[in-house]
Amino acid sequence: MSPALSALMARGNAFLGSEIAIMAGAMSWISERHLVSAMSNAGGFGVIACGAMPPALLDAEIAATKALTARPFGVNLITMHPDLMELISICGKHGVTHVVLAGGLPPAGSLEAIKAIGAKVICFAPALVMGKKLIRSGVDALVIEGNEAGGHIGPVSTSVLVQEILPELADQVPVFVAGGIGRGETIAAYLKMGAAGVQIGTRLVCAHECIAHPAFKKAFIRASAREAVASVQIDPRLPVIPVRALKNKGTEEFTAKQLEVAKALDAGEVDMAAAQLQIERFWAGALRRAVIEGDVENGSVMAGQSVGMVKAEEPLADILATLVKEAEMALANS
Repeated sequence: MSPALSALMARGNAFLGSEIAIMAGAMSWISERHLVSAMSNAGGFGVIACGAMPPALLDAEIAATKALTARPFGVNLITMHPDLMELISICGKHGVTHVVLAGGLPPAGSLEAIKAIGAKVICFAPALVMGKKLIRSGVDALVIEGNEAGGHIGPVSTSVLVQEILPELADQVPVFVAGGIGRGETIAAYLKMGAAGVQIGTRLVCAHECIAHPAFKKAFIRASAREAVASVQIDPRLPVIPVRALKNKGTEEFTAKQLEVAKALDAGEVDMAAAQLQIERFWAGALRRAVIEGDVENGSVMAGQSVGMVKAEEPLADILATLVKEAEMALANS
């Protein structure tokens, strides 16, 4: 790595314990032991996606990942998980160094529980005011993810978020930028603006080490940026977080699912928390159909707009090497 890039990534690398300040975004069914260990072994920072996993499954997944890499990696936990505190304890049992909390504000006691196991806490900040609040709460780092990203997204683009948040918060905690990153030149630009590093997801799906079904990877390689569309919220009462995925029949099925859940809500069959959980379980099932079973027409092919820059299946180490080389060249020419 060039001295210029190394200097810009120094803070992120020191925080993560990595050689390249690039985090792998946590993608359900995808970010498991093989991709996570490959990312860390290649010098980046892998993150297990716990998603809806029960505690025993996360326990086994962390152990399996540790068997494949001696390097640091993180675990992404969703804040609405009913067993969140037990999941945090499991991370502590295995000596996990970093816990990423996603899906909303950290529930009471969760930050303290993560600190108590000796891990660093990383949270998502969808807006400046939220970033300030999280820092006051004691988080160790932030991820700011624009709506170009795949999977669950916020309302603001990456280019706006970095201008809003980096000048205000980058000197307080390490901030990692995510959403729509497909080339190293963009990574260099965000680092120069004050980011400690970046997080990528879509760009890693077609790594050889990724367990995604060949049909899922083929859909990525064929897709263009405009095919990665955000889901639409049907009922304003439902706290549905938009999801970006390649448009297919599964997109239409989500609309029908929202109507079904809204009717159950009207009938008093479920409360709001249960309604949201039903939506999340729908996505988990739809994503599994696409990722694991290869049903890319009816399943959910979650992808960011950078999918148009995914051209072929290749080793993960080569993907990182390409991004690093592009970033080095951009810095050398600036």
